[in-house]
Amino acid sequence: MEFHIFLVEDEPAIRVQLTTLLERSGYLCTAPSEFEHITQQILTSGAHLVLLDLNLPGCDGQQICQALRHASPQLPIMVVTSRDSQLDELVTMQLGADDFLTKPYHPQILLARMERLLQRSYPAAGTPCLRRGTLELDLGQGEARSGGHALLLTRNETRILQTLMNSGGDIVSRSALMDALWQSDAFVDDNTLTVNITRLRKKLEELGLRDCLRTRRGQGYQLCL
Repeated sequence: MEFHIFLVEDEPAIRVQLTTLLERSGYLCTAPSEFEHITQQILTSGAHLVLLDLNLPGCDGQQICQALRHASPQLPIMVVTSRDSQLDELVTMQLGADDFLTKPYHPQILLARMERLLQRSYPAAGTPCLRRGTLELDLGQGEARSGGHALLLTRNETRILQTLMNSGGDIVSRSALMDALWQSDAFVDDNTLTVNITRLRKKLEELGLRDCLRTRRGQGYQLCL
């Protein structure tokens, strides 16, 4: 299933960055630049999840959240905002938001929390497969495939590979990978990450993908496909 994300963000640069991130990660994305009648736009868009900023020109994000929740009790709403007070978070959650993430944030943390919310909201739909080059990652089965071959991955290996594939070929730091593992409720430390990277690299080699998981000294890891 291909999930449709409705992005409500008034800063053009952030809107473009987030749209690119979401589309690279296998999502459909609607990201309007005008916010008149935005609640109705969202409700008629068929979106599976809303990313909602609170600071919007001419309208209040908390009122939008309240209106969406009243009209659609099941629609997942994740607030992504620079308003970082506990009161803002408390009020927004009371108005019906499912999650609250403050700026700045790491993109992989945003994706991990979106994924968890989508899995909780659409349990029968599963999650989409990720594809990069000849490599396919089935998130539901925890299986990596390439060239007609398939290997099962552990939960940690799946999360690491997912994070690398979502990066669009960019280098991912060790701290970002550890954050992604933490979001999956796994116990992680620096040694755990190293062991899992080594195991994942060997499995990719078994699939015929040699030298695709590269270590960038002092920077992190990069998936080159």
